[in-house]
Amino acid sequence: MRYPRIGLVTVLADDVEAMKAFYGGVLGFEIVKHLGSYVEFRSDGVRFAVCARDVMFTHTGHPSYVEEARGQRFELAFPAGTPDDVDLLYGELVARGAAAVRPPATMPWGRRTAFIADPEGNIHELYSLREGEDV
Repeated sequence: MRYPRIGLVTVLADDVEAMKAFYGGVLGFEIVKHLGSYVEFRSDGVRFAVCARDVMFTHTGHPSYVEEARGQRFELAFPAGTPDDVDLLYGELVARGAAAVRPPATMPWGRRTAFIADPEGNIHELYSLREGEDV
């Protein structure tokens, strides 16, 4: 029996172009497929994409795809290396257009962490690795 694994993470969006600009331009993910309402980015490990909500509604007929989202539904966490790297990356991303949510701080669990948001308001984490830890 094969164990479950995640092969693709898709962020649903109302404005795919704004999200493409954020994940491609601000965060620096390389675009490998762009079909207008669907954009896929190169990412080590799991495939990563942005897709228009209405496209998923068309394919599934499920109303939740077009209902207004409320509250934080998910978080992407980006390893940034050392604690100093978190500070530098946070500053760079905010300067390039990421919305600042919380500046870097050392958390009770021992990681240096900062939070930014994408154009649709999804909050994401930048975090430091522990000594000897690999992504």
